[in-house]
Amino acid sequence: MGRMSDDAKSSDAETGDWAAETEARVLTEALTLAPSQGWTWRMAYAAGAAAGLSAGETELLLPGGPRDLAALFSRACDAAAMAVLADIDPGSLKIRQRIRQGALARLGAAMAHEAAARRCAGFLALPANAALGLRLVWESADAIWRWAGDRSTDENHYSKRGLLAGILASTLLMRLTAGEAAAQTHLDRRIEAVMTFERLKARFGRVHVGAWTAGALSRLRYGLLRG
Repeated sequence: MGRMSDDAKSSDAETGDWAAETEARVLTEALTLAPSQGWTWRMAYAAGAAAGLSAGETELLLPGGPRDLAALFSRACDAAAMAVLADIDPGSLKIRQRIRQGALARLGAAMAHEAAARRCAGFLALPANAALGLRLVWESADAIWRWAGDRSTDENHYSKRGLLAGILASTLLMRLTAGEAAAQTHLDRRIEAVMTFERLKARFGRVHVGAWTAGALSRLRYGLLRG
């Protein structure tokens, strides 16, 4: 019985490795194809084919097609940003500097594939994909705050990530539409606005979120809001 269990675990690990490696290959192809084909099912099938998969295998690996590819791209950008930030000691920086460094690292990761990022951003802006886009930018904000050393579990956990998610989304939009200089100016202004908000909270006491907002944000935190 123990031997069978070990074999099953080995098989599961091999399957997981295959899936992760194949997803990475398909994503690489998707980032090449998306600028010309858009962030679509057609592109997903083409990326799968370029990675050596049949249409059926592509659907098995990515049942959500372009939605799954958008999630893979966002999480790959998060990982790339964390790799850059790993060389920076957050303890040596003030909070605003940590958030700026985190936002710029995440923006840089997306801009490494600017044309594909533009297509993906347009795809996630569609009403049918809004919940997915919100969940993904929340994940990005959470990763940055964790790198920055935030371990809060009260309402501050949600407010910090909600505010940073808005900064990340709007800064990416500014970068895609107005260029790098405008994006950095926008980022600095938004961070200053957040710091002002935090100073007001400290002066006048805790800012309480409503019951519906707290519930929605907690669903985002624990992954219960599915796109």
